[in-house]
Amino acid sequence: MVSIILAMDDESISKISGLPCRPAEDPFDAQPGTDSVPARIEALGEQLRHHEYLYYVLDAPEWSDARYDAAMNELRALEAAHPEWVTPDSPTQRVGGKPREGFVKVAHSRPMLSLDNAYNEGELRAWAERVAGALTSGETPRYVCELKLDGLSLALQYQAGARGAASLKAGVTRGDGTIGEDVTGNVRTIRTVPLQVSARTLERAGLPAGFEVRGEVVMPRKAFEQMNREREAQGLAPAANPRNAAAGTLRTLEPNIVAQRRLQMFAYFLLRGEDAGEAAGEPLLESQSAALATLREAGFLVNPHARTVESLAEVLQFVAEAEGLRDGLPYEIDGVVIKVDAVAQQRRLGFTGKAPRWAIAYKFPARAGLTRLLEVKFSVGRTGKITPVAVLSPVSIGGTTVTRATLHNPDEVQRLGVRIGDFVSVERGGDVIPKITEVISDAEHPRGEREIVFPAACPRCGETLVRAEGEVDLRCVNASCPARLEEELRHFASRGVMNIEGLGEVMVAQLLGHSAAKSAAAGGEDAGLGDAPFGEMDAAGGEGLELGPARSALVHSIADLYDPEKVNRASLLGLDRVGEKTADALLEQIARSKQQPLQRVLLGLGIRHVGERTAQALAEEFGSIDAIMAAGLEDLTRVKDIGPKVAETVREFFSNRRNRELVERLRGYGLTFTAERKARGTALNGLTFVLTGTLPTLTREQATERIESAGGKVVGSVSKKTGFVVAGAEAGSKLDKARQLGVPVIDEAELLAMTPGGPALV
Repeated sequence: MVSIILAMDDESISKISGLPCRPAEDPFDAQPGTDSVPARIEALGEQLRHHEYLYYVLDAPEWSDARYDAAMNELRALEAAHPEWVTPDSPTQRVGGKPREGFVKVAHSRPMLSLDNAYNEGELRAWAERVAGALTSGETPRYVCELKLDGLSLALQYQAGARGAASLKAGVTRGDGTIGEDVTGNVRTIRTVPLQVSARTLERAGLPAGFEVRGEVVMPRKAFEQMNREREAQGLAPAANPRNAAAGTLRTLEPNIVAQRRLQMFAYFLLRGEDAGEAAGEPLLESQSAALATLREAGFLVNPHARTVESLAEVLQFVAEAEGLRDGLPYEIDGVVIKVDAVAQQRRLGFTGKAPRWAIAYKFPARAGLTRLLEVKFSVGRTGKITPVAVLSPVSIGGTTVTRATLHNPDEVQRLGVRIGDFVSVERGGDVIPKITEVISDAEHPRGEREIVFPAACPRCGETLVRAEGEVDLRCVNASCPARLEEELRHFASRGVMNIEGLGEVMVAQLLGHSAAKSAAAGGEDAGLGDAPFGEMDAAGGEGLELGPARSALVHSIADLYDPEKVNRASLLGLDRVGEKTADALLEQIARSKQQPLQRVLLGLGIRHVGERTAQALAEEFGSIDAIMAAGLEDLTRVKDIGPKVAETVREFFSNRRNRELVERLRGYGLTFTAERKARGTALNGLTFVLTGTLPTLTREQATERIESAGGKVVGSVSKKTGFVVAGAEAGSKLDKARQLGVPVIDEAELLAMTPGGPALV
């Protein structure tokens, strides 16, 4: 593609890209007069945007670096002298302003859903059969095949700007799919994201001034390797993979650091903007292939490896070709995304509870390498779980050097029969922690001689390890174990829990009484890389950075974060490389975290088996921490998605005196311990429902919500215990099974009548 573009003249490039070609009189060469400053600023901005597009998107630069820098410097000088003419979409505004103090939550116009996965040809064929079966008889779908980029999803919102152009309004992360974070300042540093789309380009591409673009942000392999070299030089553990590094980078509070990481964004969805009212977030065009072509014409970076095909055979051919490209691409991919092309067909196919039925991700098989097991160390997790970690002779797998792999637990070690010194096969699939899959033993690969011996005592605190009946894991039960506390703090502060920005691996280590042995340098704990990647470990078996000598700890529990006698400006300033700005920002983040809802606090307490959905269900059902603590096993198991095992761990947690004391301390510091109870009816109490087919008016999500609000439960499969099957158009095998078992089948109208507001259930 690049060689073709290099052979084109300015007019040809302009025709393809939709961007203006170089004017006959180059504004870079013009001499501005006193009265032409606004025109000069506008001309320089247009010219710089054009050459940024040529360089970063088409990879076909025309200007030398010196010429580009000279034009940029002139524009900066003019804007400095005339700040009233500076616009947010000026090329000078890609990196600017002071670091942010946090990220504002933003609701998406339309949920950013995940995709269902297929791992082999059979699963892909089954999906294609479901698609064909759900469409009108004789209607054949076309598919668009795209590379599955291993990055993070991002939504770009554009609105009408000056002179009829479209200006970047916001860049929002996926978040939980419904609510993301506004990272606009950082998105502006990504050179493949247009800050402005000119009026002429909008007209040529057929776009309104307000629209939304969704795509994938990736960190190129070279940038990832450079970042890891810098982290290792600073004494930090290398990032696990480019996807995690890209996600952490985009959430960094320092735009200058983001700019250094050379992120790229590939666009793949084009949606209606917020000015479209109720239609906001809906597809702007009538097909996915048209959306990709329009995005490319509008100046966005669209991955060149995309193809519209007519049959599943052609899909499989594309998958095979994409897998062959995998190692030679400058960015990571982990599969292929297949989408039904026509938007009208997408609408008829609809969605499941979490994913569109009209798209699927075909995941490539995990990549493997052969290496030698040199040593085994033992890490201590947040719940006290002891994980054996294999130290490996470095091996390159899919372009990433792997030196560590998980062995999971004693049973897995026994199943593999692995010994220290063995040659082993190691798999790395996507962002999954590398794992040992088998021992290689032949004439060229002799067996190791040392057995793997699990410790009897915790490698960090010396407490005797226990293995509960029916469990495979060894655990440290010492609630004051420093390794457990370190993980608890990092979990508590993480984005999906209390969201305390700046409380990363370096800061946590220092709060626990360690001084950093090496400089964290620019971007250290604030680099936004989240929890320490699965990588380097210290001699004691803990993950993360190399630590210096121990000193007096500031915190001994998560409650100490809120104790002004322990964590205050003076105490933070006594830590290594913590200045006034960092200390004040962290204290503000800690104070702000008190506003997090009850479900986040429950999640932060670290109760075993209580994840995000369970924490939310508990908060909505009971309405307060006191009601949850007082609930018996029977009360807990009545809550949606909570079975006997989870109920037992909740009761066990709140029966512990230390945990109840922790709750009271957090209450005293002002954390949120109440929530609005979700009103639920009782009309469907004790009844289970299965949904199948397409309902006339209700989406699958709306039907589920209606049933659950009336006290019923929705399950995925039909059995003799199923109360009712709700069947819509083109219902499948679930309807057949219901008839075989004699389970009552109802339609949408009957469901509406059974729920509150309709006739009583008989």
